[in-house]
Amino acid sequence: MMKTLLATRQLGASDLHITAVGFGAWAIGGSKWKFGWGDQDDAASVDAIHRALDLGVNWIDTAHAYGAGYSESVVARALADVPKSERPYVFTKCAQLADENGDTVISLDPASLRNECEGSLKRLGVEAIDLYQIHWPTDAIEDIDAGWSTLADLQREGKVRYIGVSNFDTAELERARKIAPITSLQPPYNPIRRDIESDVLPYCAEHGIGVIVYSPMASGMLTGAMTKERAAQLPANDWRSRNAAFQEPALSRNLALVDTLRAIGQRHGRSPGEVAIAWTLRNPVVTGAIVGARDAAQVGGWIGAAAFRLTSAEIAEIGAALP
Repeated sequence: MMKTLLATRQLGASDLHITAVGFGAWAIGGSKWKFGWGDQDDAASVDAIHRALDLGVNWIDTAHAYGAGYSESVVARALADVPKSERPYVFTKCAQLADENGDTVISLDPASLRNECEGSLKRLGVEAIDLYQIHWPTDAIEDIDAGWSTLADLQREGKVRYIGVSNFDTAELERARKIAPITSLQPPYNPIRRDIESDVLPYCAEHGIGVIVYSPMASGMLTGAMTKERAAQLPANDWRSRNAAFQEPALSRNLALVDTLRAIGQRHGRSPGEVAIAWTLRNPVVTGAIVGARDAAQVGGWIGAAAFRLTSAEIAEIGAALP
């Protein structure tokens, strides 16, 4: 496993020690599915991963759903020439599938999950997945029983090292935890989306579940690069063009929050995005934040968040500006 000068944190009860920021491979999955980010340059995506690793990031988070395996293939391409001793942890997810129209369906069917796992192992070119996560639960909570039992079986068989979940609420976490230990939860979390603070984060703290949050910069809204003009010009194959956060009246409120993040960042030579990520990491229950990039330059815009800490006064300042 790669060595890094960045500080690491233990993920739940596992032996995985991860950097405070990890590389998120959602956007590099291309445009041919419902939640794609538009057309991507694969060479630029590979450069972005290499840049993140060069700067010390020691984990990558991807998913089968990101372009029906396309993101996993790009990750494998980026890691093809990386010596085994220098490879980062690779996390991926299952249970969200794309149909022939690019729409997504959720399945916790054991046979489907096993098929997904074998596909991810092949695409990633690894003998075992470091962390395998259920991407989304179904509407029927009882589906968790067979699905989570299957992931526990895959762990016992050595196909995956640790198992976790994503987008689960406390009832779903409790149901899964009674079947097998949960290494980690992956929920959305940023200054705009804070609902997990009331119950999910306390639950994870109580039960020793690691938390790796996604969208800490609200899918680009809090980077400082988003404007009303850019939001209006997002292409139709970029899912954000249909998201309420990028439309009025929420858009103006969110951009006003960015002004506060920018002002705080300027005092420290940090970007608004780094301030947003640091805000999520201020919570001791959060183990790490998943941060995406589509080219190497974007990595430079957020890597500083790994070591940046907000003061209590700055946290209060952000709190006063929250929409």
